[in-house]
Amino acid sequence: MLRLRRKSKPIYLQNKTGKADAKGVWIGGDHPIVVQSMTTTDTADADKTLEQVYGLAMEGCEVVRVTVKDPPDAAGLPAIVHRSPVPIVADIHFDHRMALAAIEAGVAKLRLNPGNIRDPKKVIEVVTAAKARGIPIRVGVNMGSLAPDLEKTLGHTAEAMVLSALRHVEILEEHGHTDIAISLKAHDVATTVQAYRLMDQRLRERETPYALHLGITEAGLLRDGTIKSSIGLGILLWEGIGDTLRVSLADDPIEEVPVCWGILKSLGLREKGFEITACPSCGRAEISVLELGRSVEAIAKSYSAPVKVAVMGCVVNGPGESKMADVGVAGGKGKGAIYRAGELVGTYPESELLGMLRLEIEKVIADKYPDYLHEVGGAAKAAEPAV
Repeated sequence: MLRLRRKSKPIYLQNKTGKADAKGVWIGGDHPIVVQSMTTTDTADADKTLEQVYGLAMEGCEVVRVTVKDPPDAAGLPAIVHRSPVPIVADIHFDHRMALAAIEAGVAKLRLNPGNIRDPKKVIEVVTAAKARGIPIRVGVNMGSLAPDLEKTLGHTAEAMVLSALRHVEILEEHGHTDIAISLKAHDVATTVQAYRLMDQRLRERETPYALHLGITEAGLLRDGTIKSSIGLGILLWEGIGDTLRVSLADDPIEEVPVCWGILKSLGLREKGFEITACPSCGRAEISVLELGRSVEAIAKSYSAPVKVAVMGCVVNGPGESKMADVGVAGGKGKGAIYRAGELVGTYPESELLGMLRLEIEKVIADKYPDYLHEVGGAAKAAEPAV
């Protein structure tokens, strides 16, 4: 059974544009777990970055981080923040001037380790400005960015990551800034899981339940990175740990978003888009399950309603699975029986199954998910993913 989610202090992310309709997102508390990603573009090129931000948002990404490593990047931020459809997080590391520029640009959140700035006066300047504008800060420690003394004494361990992160947290707390999220990312599953468990324990002991941002850093290319992230983040989410997540893939960031949603959907934590049940390849299949399943997957790109579809190849498990889905097909000798809401709609030749499935899917959307009716035919994506 999925464990009760840990209680965390919620933080609110909203671009400081002055526009009344600027989209805001809550992270933590009783709010849904939030999907994040990061652009790969040159932030100085605002138009190109915004193109990627919009692409991510259309896939269901709810918060997007951009790098701010130098003055040209900072110069691109105001236009990005003002035009973005989702909250923007500025990724800052050592230069306090970039943090101040990001705050001035009105970003929704900073990703910043205050200890990296080193000069206490500069730290105070950044933290004071962020607090004044209501901008949360994410403290993010990766295995490659441990405090040198902790790395020397504790090595590359989960404990070293946790203690490094808490040092940065303490700096923020000293200056009265407690709108904090924390991330602890290693490239391997075991260390990452251990680190988040340990941090959860330490935060409970401190009675400072800050929100936790989950991720496996440098997870790898699409296939291996998806596997590692699904296992590691899935374990933590199953244990009730985590308020937001990013799947870090060495690929187009657009690929990260459906993996995030897939993880959340598989655990019953969020709903967005089709959930497709398809039987594995076997000698009993009497229709082309792979071809039909891929076609249904292509149809799914036109919708974000959480419709459950079963594509089954034979009469052994097919009818049962199909009846449990919103819409299902059970194959048999070049034809298939289609079910909707547990009732048999009819039996059709294999050549007609895809068209009939789509027709029944649209009926389900009309009956169960009327808020998504404007999507029929792929006209648009829903503005708000379902909780």
